Amino acid sequence: MSYYLSKTLETPFEAAIEKVTEALKKEGFGVLTEIDMQATMKKKLDVDIQKYRILGACNPPLAYQAIQAEDKIGLMLPCNVIVQEVACGGTEVAAIDPVASMQAVNNPKLGEVGEQVRDKLKRVIDSL
Repeated sequence: MSYYLSKTLETPFEAAIEKVTEALKKEGFGVLTEIDMQATMKKKLDVDIQKYRILGACNPPLAYQAIQAEDKIGLMLPCNVIVQEVACGGTEVAAIDPVASMQAVNNPKLGEVGEQVRDKLKRVIDSL
């Protein structure tokens, strides 16, 4: 089982960020955090990497259900979505598969929420 869902786009990086953010909104997610890994690696390690952004996406109703089912699940929230430049000149978008990431937690109620989140994130990726 893969731990992520992904798609490569023939879209410039910044435009891909906008497309992903809009697609997430349509599925009820907001972007709570945005980490620019390219800038962080340059600042902290003085190394150059491709454009690489981590978006911390949250769907509040489903996050609430998850926390009600498992109070430590916040360790796995928000759901990370990455947008990165790829060698072919395109942009890859990948989202965590919450079902795969939550397999270590033995809680059937949490599994139901994870499946709902995965379905929404899959629709996001498929819509790009």
